[in-house]
Amino acid sequence: MSIKAEIKVNGKSYELPVVEGTENEIAIDIGNFRSASGLITLDFGFKNTGSTKSAITFLDGEKGILRYRGYPIDQLAEKSSFLEVAYLLIYGKLPDINEYNNFHDAIYEHTLVHEDIKKILDGFPSTAHPMGVLSSLICSLTAFYPESLDPNRSWDEVNLSINRIIAKITTFAAWAYKHQQGHPVNYPGKYDDYTADLLHMMFKFPGKEYEVQPVVSRALDKLLILHADHEQNCSTSTVRIVGSSHASMYASISAGINALWGPLHGGANQAVIEMLEAIKTDGGDTDKWMAKAKDKDDPFRLMGFGHRVYKNFDPRAKIIKVAADEVLEALGVDDPILDIAKGLEEVALRDDYFIERKLYPNVDFYSGIIYRALGIPVEMFTVMFAIGRLPGWIAQWKEMRENKEPIGRPRQIYIGENERDYVAIEQR
Repeated sequence: MSIKAEIKVNGKSYELPVVEGTENEIAIDIGNFRSASGLITLDFGFKNTGSTKSAITFLDGEKGILRYRGYPIDQLAEKSSFLEVAYLLIYGKLPDINEYNNFHDAIYEHTLVHEDIKKILDGFPSTAHPMGVLSSLICSLTAFYPESLDPNRSWDEVNLSINRIIAKITTFAAWAYKHQQGHPVNYPGKYDDYTADLLHMMFKFPGKEYEVQPVVSRALDKLLILHADHEQNCSTSTVRIVGSSHASMYASISAGINALWGPLHGGANQAVIEMLEAIKTDGGDTDKWMAKAKDKDDPFRLMGFGHRVYKNFDPRAKIIKVAADEVLEALGVDDPILDIAKGLEEVALRDDYFIERKLYPNVDFYSGIIYRALGIPVEMFTVMFAIGRLPGWIAQWKEMRENKEPIGRPRQIYIGENERDYVAIEQR
């Protein structure tokens, strides 16, 4: 028997269907509520509004659960690779060996970019933020592959666009970094490994070889897996709503990159390092700053602890904490900033104040530590996030198009002036 919900307004009742997901999530379907009642619902920031049905990612913040296509995030991070997870998210299943090899080879076939891309890159000043550069280069693919603009392309042609963007985003990211540094760019292809090749393009200098340590590339691979999708967040919703107009995949993902760029979304790990820098400048007394964090009258907020969605321990943080420890040990980095980070972590994990409030170190805290240890500047942190999130954006865009979802069109409550007559300028 189907479940119904009832809304009463001014004594009149409206019956609405109730939708149940496979993980027993319950939602009231208000799709026809306006046509029946003339009323809309109001939900600032869409914090309690489901915009779609999706089979990609399940997230339960209360229980600390994150699964891609049903697979627990810890299993994927420990046993899988980023490209395998990308295939899972985009195509809905783990690939067999032939499917994986074909996917891998198709991506590596497209890592090189058109040499005219350099002209676009050279048009940016070295002060340009790498996220702005990355977004622009991704959108420029619509010019180099104009067929991608056709909303009626076959899925074989869409798959070609998928392979291209996964292949080229690492080249674009590395080139954005090199441009900011004022260094010549490196070409892809040194390593037959996605993350290792990215690191080589970033850190290889003329006349000096750069060998990627496996523990480093594996840690970065895990980070990309942990960031690969996270349900209907700001940037993912942006990709879906832009794509709902039948904009191309490249244009939609470029928009997603810009949404991720905002400091309230993708900039959290950068905020962690900036906080650590401030503590160092102040003398490095972690006890002092932890006391400030516990003082409700102090404006200081501890960055990288707790999570808006996860009300328990961020499941991704448990995984990346181990990788962070391995990277720091392997590299033998002597950095007072990282020492401060370890000090804050130790206090938070044993202090009753933080334990009772579940203010545990989150994935942004540990990712910031890893990026810092690798020598990646803070301006590049969100770029690395974008590389990781790319498969999720593609999967969400693809799902939205396959489901033939309508163009996004939120409603509003108007609070401006009532009707008034125009007055000529000389009479005002």
